Amino acid sequence: MGAKTFRGFVPWIIFWVVSGPSTWEFAAGGALVAALILLIPSHEHGRIKLLEVVSVLFFGALTVAGLVLDHSRLLWLEQYAQAISSAVLAVVVLGSLAFTPFTEQYAREQVPQQFWSSPRFKHVNRMLTLVWGLVFAVCAVLGFLAQPENGGSAWLNWIIPIALLAGAFKFTAWYPEHVKAAAQAAGASTA
Repeated sequence: MGAKTFRGFVPWIIFWVVSGPSTWEFAAGGALVAALILLIPSHEHGRIKLLEVVSVLFFGALTVAGLVLDHSRLLWLEQYAQAISSAVLAVVVLGSLAFTPFTEQYAREQVPQQFWSSPRFKHVNRMLTLVWGLVFAVCAVLGFLAQPENGGSAWLNWIIPIALLAGAFKFTAWYPEHVKAAAQAAGASTA
C-alpha cells in the first residue's frame, strides 16, 4: 500500500481539514466531489474499493443532510463531524476484518495474484487493517474528548490524531517488509 492508499483517504483528509463550526457542509461537499473523482479510475478498471464506496455514501449523505435539513437540527453534527467521520471509518475498517480486510484491496494491486491466498499475505493485511481500524477508533474518541465542554485541546483534536495517522502510514510501509524479511531469515536458518 502506498500512494494509491493515500488517494483513498483524500476525501476524508479534505473533510477533516475543512470541517469546523459552520464549514462542515462545505467540507462534506468538497469531500464528496473528491470521492466521486477518485472513484472514476477504479470504476474504469473494475476495481472499486470499500473505502471509495463508503466515502461516496458517507459524504453524499452529509451533503444531502446539509442541503435539506434545517441548520438548527444539525448543530450536533457541526460539533462532532470529525469524531463521527473517524468513528465511521473505524467501524468500516474493523468490520472489513470479517470479510476482506480493507488493506487487501490495495495490496492486490501491488502483489502478484499467486500470493493472494498465502497465509503471510492474509496475516499482513489483517494486521494492517487492525492497526488502521484502531487508529480511527482512537481518533474518534479523541474527537469527542476534544470538544470544548470536555476541556478539549488542539492536542486531542489535531496533533495526536495526525501523529497516529502518520504512524499508521509508516507502519503500513514497514510491516510487510518486516514480515517478508523475517520469513526469509527463518527460511535461511532452516536451510
